[in-house]
Amino acid sequence: MLLVLPASALAQNRVLPSSHGEAILSFSPLVKETAPAVVNIYTSKKVKVKASPFLSDPLFRQLFEGGAAGIMKEKMVQSLGSGIIVRPQGLIITNNHVVDGSEEIKVVLTDRREFAAKVLLIDKKSDLAVLKIDVKDEKLPYVKFGDSDTLEVGDMVLAIGNPFGVGQTVTSGIISAQARTTAGINDLGFFIQTDAAINPGNSGGALIDMQGKLIGVNTAIYSKGGGSNGIGFATPVNMVKIVLESAEAGKTVERPWLGASGQNITQELADSMGLKKPGGVLVSATHPGGSADEAGLKKGDVILAIGDKPVPDEQTLRYRILTYGVGAKTTLTILRSGEEKTLDLTLLGAPETPPRETSTLSGNHPLAGLTVMNLSPKVADEMQLNLYEGVVIADAAKGSPPDRLGIKRGDIIATVNNTKVKTVRELAEQLLKPTGHWTIQIVRGKQVLNLNIDAPKGP
Repeated sequence: MLLVLPASALAQNRVLPSSHGEAILSFSPLVKETAPAVVNIYTSKKVKVKASPFLSDPLFRQLFEGGAAGIMKEKMVQSLGSGIIVRPQGLIITNNHVVDGSEEIKVVLTDRREFAAKVLLIDKKSDLAVLKIDVKDEKLPYVKFGDSDTLEVGDMVLAIGNPFGVGQTVTSGIISAQARTTAGINDLGFFIQTDAAINPGNSGGALIDMQGKLIGVNTAIYSKGGGSNGIGFATPVNMVKIVLESAEAGKTVERPWLGASGQNITQELADSMGLKKPGGVLVSATHPGGSADEAGLKKGDVILAIGDKPVPDEQTLRYRILTYGVGAKTTLTILRSGEEKTLDLTLLGAPETPPRETSTLSGNHPLAGLTVMNLSPKVADEMQLNLYEGVVIADAAKGSPPDRLGIKRGDIIATVNNTKVKTVRELAEQLLKPTGHWTIQIVRGKQVLNLNIDAPKGP
């Protein structure tokens, strides 16, 4: 039964605020504590631009027979972003895209002091960078780390940064979604989504919880016009911790490697396997000697969880693994033949066997100009490839014959003239054989492409 009170009874139960503080909900104490640790970052770099606006005119280029078209001049380009002081000695976290390629980086504190910053570490995979400013013996205000795995949708958050260069700005909102894996912003593909207003210039700024702790680095927005539409993405702080620890140790980021490939369990796949609902990762292969192989994971197993964290898809599995250190021990919950099992997992680093031996191909063949390297588990993991054997394209020079053939970075050359090529040397040998014809098999994701090319005939 629903109890309905008369209006007079409700009025009698109301209590007026006893102080100004009770009357007003304010984030002011939280902002005072955390905002001094969020800085503005100004960068500058030189870029080459056309020396004359007339160079866009085809007639002008034709008159000067391309001579003027090659005239370029250097221009200094400036950009802005945000950063977060995470150590009182002056260590700052920001996005890699804020500082990438910069020749000068200037950090401006909230008290308007300016410092030149140097880059300690860039991690393109997570789009994070660690900067250092020299503050002598001074201790700067800094933000402590929270735990992004404890967040729940609906939690209130603050975003602090420097949007459009107007100066430090604070916006509030909630966690709109967790484990957003389809944003496609960086290689990790795992983000916190918030409706706190984030705009250009906020990149590298702080996402703060109601305890005043850092739970994410604001990274990107979904926008058609460049402004905030209430869909912002932040890199979880548990990934930030790994990058910062590597910078403090003076190392590059070394990530664990599962050594298994698989596919997401869709509704169609779940129905065919007799599963109650979609979710999890169906294992299609394991690499001998890898972490998964040592744990006893087999083809056909379905990974449901790692540790106590559920695994709804491949990207979540990859992210969860990357938040562990190399050598860390955890468990995998799997489904095998309809039964749940738990496997003990020790996470190993990806081996670079064979060594990559990066080389640019030359000679009279259709792949001249390609930069290639031996494919190993380490290279495959860096480039997010599933194969661990063959020769991978590191770069295809723009305008080169391979580029015109549509060959791309990340393509894997599997065979030449029906002969397997496992190393750069084997590839070069096959290409230089005087056959006058090349049949080249290329693996691109789940596609297999075959190129048939004849050598040009003489007059």
